[in-house]
Amino acid sequence: MAKLYFYYAAMNAGKSTTLLQADFNYRERGMETMLWTASFDDRSGSGTIGSRIALSAPAHSYDESVDLFEAVGEELRKRKLDCILVDEAQFLSQRHVLQLCEIADQLGIPVLCYGLRTDFQGKLFPGSAALLALADSLVELKAVCECGRKATMNLRVDEEGHAVGTGAQTEIGGNDRYVALCRKHFFERLREGETRQLSLGLARR
Repeated sequence: MAKLYFYYAAMNAGKSTTLLQADFNYRERGMETMLWTASFDDRSGSGTIGSRIALSAPAHSYDESVDLFEAVGEELRKRKLDCILVDEAQFLSQRHVLQLCEIADQLGIPVLCYGLRTDFQGKLFPGSAALLALADSLVELKAVCECGRKATMNLRVDEEGHAVGTGAQTEIGGNDRYVALCRKHFFERLREGETRQLSLGLARR
Protein backbone atom coordinates (compact mmCIF):
# COMPACT_ATOMS: atom_id res chain seq x y z
CA MET A 1 0.00 0.00 0.00
CA ALA A 2 1.27 3.48 -0.85
CA LYS A 3 2.35 5.63 2.10
CA LEU A 4 2.61 9.28 3.06
CA TYR A 5 6.10 10.14 4.29
CA PHE A 6 7.27 13.23 6.16
CA TYR A 7 10.99 13.99 6.11
CA TYR A 8 11.59 16.84 8.53
CA ALA A 9 14.58 18.74 9.90
CA ALA A 10 15.93 22.13 10.87
CA MET A 11 17.32 24.53 8.28
CA ASN A 12 20.36 23.46 6.25
CA ALA A 13 19.83 19.72 6.71
CA GLY A 14 19.66 19.11 2.95
CA LYS A 15 15.92 18.50 2.68
CA SER A 16 15.62 19.82 -0.88
CA THR A 17 18.79 17.99 -1.90
CA THR A 18 17.37 14.74 -0.53
CA LEU A 19 14.10 15.34 -2.40
CA LEU A 20 15.93 15.97 -5.68
CA GLN A 21 18.03 12.83 -5.15
CA ALA A 22 14.86 10.79 -4.57
CA ASP A 23 13.36 12.29 -7.74
CA PHE A 24 16.50 11.36 -9.70
CA ASN A 25 16.42 7.80 -8.34
CA TYR A 26 12.82 7.32 -9.48
CA ARG A 27 13.43 8.77 -12.93
CA GLU A 28 16.67 6.81 -13.38
CA ARG A 29 14.56 3.66 -13.09
CA GLY A 30 12.13 4.86 -15.73
CA MET A 31 9.47 5.93 -13.23
CA GLU A 32 7.37 9.10 -13.41
CA THR A 33 7.32 11.74 -10.67
CA MET A 34 5.40 14.94 -9.95
CA LEU A 35 7.12 17.67 -7.92
CA TRP A 36 5.43 20.38 -5.85
CA THR A 37 6.64 23.43 -3.92
CA ALA A 38 5.08 26.42 -2.17
CA SER A 39 4.12 29.18 -4.61
CA PHE A 40 5.56 32.04 -2.54
CA ASP A 41 9.00 30.45 -2.07
CA ASP A 42 10.77 31.94 -5.09
CA ARG A 43 14.36 31.82 -3.83
CA SER A 44 15.31 29.53 -6.73
CA GLY A 45 12.78 31.06 -9.12
CA SER A 46 9.04 30.61 -9.37
CA GLY A 47 8.01 26.96 -9.60
CA THR A 48 11.51 25.66 -8.94
CA ILE A 49 12.92 23.43 -6.20
CA GLY A 50 16.52 24.42 -5.55
CA SER A 51 19.16 23.20 -3.13
CA ARG A 52 22.16 24.85 -1.50
CA ILE A 53 24.49 22.69 -3.62
CA ALA A 54 23.07 24.14 -6.86
CA LEU A 55 20.76 21.26 -7.79
CA SER A 56 17.32 22.27 -9.04
CA ALA A 57 14.24 20.98 -10.83
CA PRO A 58 11.00 22.51 -12.10
CA ALA A 59 7.95 21.91 -9.93
CA HIS A 60 4.25 22.62 -9.75
CA SER A 61 3.31 25.34 -7.27
CA TYR A 62 0.69 25.04 -4.55
CA ASP A 63 -1.13 27.68 -2.57
CA GLU A 64 -4.35 27.69 -0.58
CA SER A 65 -6.48 27.58 -3.76
CA VAL A 66 -4.89 24.39 -5.16
CA ASP A 67 -6.59 21.02 -4.70
CA LEU A 68 -3.66 18.59 -4.78
CA PHE A 69 -5.86 15.51 -5.18
CA GLU A 70 -7.62 16.99 -8.22
CA ALA A 71 -4.35 18.25 -9.72
CA VAL A 72 -2.70 14.83 -9.40
CA GLY A 73 -5.83 13.16 -10.79
CA GLU A 74 -5.70 15.45 -13.81
CA GLU A 75 -2.02 14.66 -14.34
CA LEU A 76 -2.81 10.94 -14.14
CA ARG A 77 -5.03 11.32 -17.19
CA LYS A 78 -1.94 12.41 -19.13
CA ARG A 79 0.70 10.02 -17.77
CA LYS A 80 1.45 7.38 -15.15
CA LEU A 81 2.75 8.65 -11.81
CA ASP A 82 4.93 6.60 -9.48
CA CYS A 83 5.67 9.18 -6.80
CA ILE A 84 4.63 12.65 -5.61
CA LEU A 85 7.35 14.78 -3.99
CA VAL A 86 6.50 17.92 -1.99
CA ASP A 87 9.07 20.50 -0.90
CA GLU A 88 8.53 23.20 1.78
CA ALA A 89 5.83 20.94 3.24
CA GLN A 90 5.54 23.06 6.39
CA PHE A 91 3.52 25.52 4.28
CA LEU A 92 0.85 22.97 3.41
CA SER A 93 -2.57 23.49 4.96
CA GLN A 94 -4.33 20.73 6.87
CA ARG A 95 -6.66 20.42 3.85
CA HIS A 96 -3.64 19.85 1.61
CA VAL A 97 -2.33 17.12 3.90
CA LEU A 98 -5.70 15.37 3.86
CA GLN A 99 -5.58 15.52 0.05
CA LEU A 100 -2.12 13.93 0.11
CA CYS A 101 -3.55 11.17 2.31
CA GLU A 102 -6.19 10.57 -0.36
CA ILE A 103 -3.52 10.42 -3.07
CA ALA A 104 -1.70 7.67 -1.16
CA ASP A 105 -4.81 5.80 -0.01
CA GLN A 106 -7.13 6.09 -3.02
CA LEU A 107 -4.74 6.54 -5.95
CA GLY A 108 -2.03 4.26 -4.60
CA ILE A 109 0.81 6.73 -5.21
CA PRO A 110 3.55 7.22 -2.59
CA VAL A 111 3.83 10.82 -1.36
CA LEU A 112 7.16 12.12 0.00
CA CYS A 113 7.00 15.44 1.88
CA TYR A 114 10.05 17.43 2.99
CA GLY A 115 9.93 20.41 5.34
CA LEU A 116 10.62 22.11 8.63
CA ARG A 117 9.03 20.87 11.83
CA THR A 118 8.98 24.12 13.81
CA ASP A 119 9.19 27.86 13.16
CA PHE A 120 11.58 30.49 14.58
CA GLN A 121 9.63 30.52 17.87
CA GLY A 122 9.74 26.75 18.32
CA LYS A 123 6.09 26.31 17.31
CA LEU A 124 4.79 23.75 14.84
CA PHE A 125 3.84 24.93 11.37
CA PRO A 126 0.24 23.96 10.45
CA GLY A 127 1.42 21.69 7.63
CA SER A 128 4.03 20.04 9.81
CA ALA A 129 1.53 19.47 12.62
CA ALA A 130 -0.88 17.78 10.20
CA LEU A 131 1.89 15.63 8.71
CA LEU A 132 3.17 14.60 12.14
CA ALA A 133 -0.37 13.50 12.97
CA LEU A 134 -1.26 11.76 9.70
CA ALA A 135 1.89 10.57 7.89
CA ASP A 136 2.57 6.84 7.79
CA SER A 137 6.30 7.36 8.19
CA LEU A 138 8.24 10.12 9.97
CA VAL A 139 11.93 10.52 9.16
CA GLU A 140 14.19 13.10 10.81
CA LEU A 141 17.04 14.41 8.67
CA LYS A 142 20.07 15.61 10.61
CA ALA A 143 21.34 19.18 10.77
CA VAL A 144 24.26 20.22 12.96
CA CYS A 145 24.39 23.02 15.52
CA GLU A 146 27.48 25.24 15.84
CA CYS A 147 28.37 23.24 18.99
CA GLY A 148 28.35 19.93 17.08
CA ARG A 149 25.11 18.60 18.57
CA LYS A 150 22.06 17.79 16.47
CA ALA A 151 20.25 20.98 15.39
CA THR A 152 16.48 20.80 15.84
CA MET A 153 15.50 24.50 16.02
CA ASN A 154 15.42 27.37 13.53
CA LEU A 155 16.59 30.74 14.86
CA ARG A 156 15.58 33.83 12.87
CA VAL A 157 18.23 36.56 12.85
CA ASP A 158 18.36 40.17 11.69
CA GLU A 159 20.87 41.77 9.32
CA GLU A 160 23.46 41.93 12.10
CA GLY A 161 22.99 38.31 13.16
CA HIS A 162 20.99 39.05 16.32
CA ALA A 163 18.13 36.74 17.29
CA VAL A 164 14.60 37.80 16.33
CA GLY A 165 11.84 36.58 18.63
CA THR A 166 8.76 38.21 17.13
CA GLY A 167 7.18 38.58 13.70
CA ALA A 168 5.18 36.69 11.12
CA GLN A 169 5.51 32.91 11.20
CA THR A 170 6.28 32.77 7.48
CA GLU A 171 9.28 34.73 6.24
CA ILE A 172 11.23 33.26 3.35
CA GLY A 173 14.98 33.27 3.74
CA GLY A 174 18.16 31.25 3.78
CA ASN A 175 21.40 31.50 5.74
CA ASP A 176 20.97 35.28 5.84
CA ARG A 177 17.82 34.95 7.95
CA TYR A 178 17.96 31.60 9.75
CA VAL A 179 20.45 29.57 11.78
CA ALA A 180 19.97 25.91 12.71
CA LEU A 181 20.71 25.32 16.39
CA CYS A 182 20.29 22.71 19.12
CA ARG A 183 17.56 23.47 21.67
CA LYS A 184 20.03 24.73 24.30
CA HIS A 185 21.69 27.29 22.05
CA PHE A 186 18.39 28.27 20.44
CA PHE A 187 16.98 29.40 23.79
CA GLU A 188 20.30 31.00 24.81
CA ARG A 189 20.34 33.11 21.63
CA LEU A 190 16.66 34.03 22.07
CA ARG A 191 17.33 35.23 25.63
CA GLU A 192 20.31 37.26 24.40
CA GLY A 193 18.09 38.81 21.72
CA GLU A 194 15.40 39.70 24.25
CA THR A 195 17.98 41.28 26.58
CA ARG A 196 19.41 43.30 23.70
CA GLN A 197 15.98 44.55 22.64
CA LEU A 198 15.23 45.57 26.23
CA SER A 199 18.53 47.44 26.49
CA LEU A 200 17.91 49.25 23.21
CA GLY A 201 14.43 50.21 24.35
CA LEU A 202 15.75 51.66 27.62
CA ALA A 203 18.51 53.54 25.79
CA ARG A 204 15.96 55.29 23.58
CA ARG A 205 14.01 56.68 26.56
